[in-house]
Amino acid sequence: QVQLVESGGGLVQPGGSLRLSCVASGKIFGIYDMGWYRQAPGKQRELVAGITRLGRTNYPDSVKGRFAISADIAKNTVYLQIHSLTPEDTAVYYCNAHRMTASTPYDYWGQGAQVTVAS
Repeated sequence: QVQLVESGGGLVQPGGSLRLSCVASGKIFGIYDMGWYRQAPGKQRELVAGITRLGRTNYPDSVKGRFAISADIAKNTVYLQIHSLTPEDTAVYYCNAHRMTASTPYDYWGQGAQVTVAS
């Protein structure tokens, strides 16, 4: 069982930066692929950054160059750094831990962190 707790959300002005944190209970590194997702009002949840259990990162084209995912193994924490925020980045951001064993997927989610971009 993995528990994830996000923090670092809030109100940010357009053009600003933000770093979200996701602290995990239980061992995650080397076992789970970690990801940050976001869900804006009226929209589907979408992946914005991922880091595999082997440390490889991936981003959708829509956020490349502005979003950066990183991990601190000692702190059991995954971060999402966001630069040049726009109002379109306003959403609830969720941390996810995912792994597959044989044919069974395991997914754990945090409670979400609200990010609001407005002047």
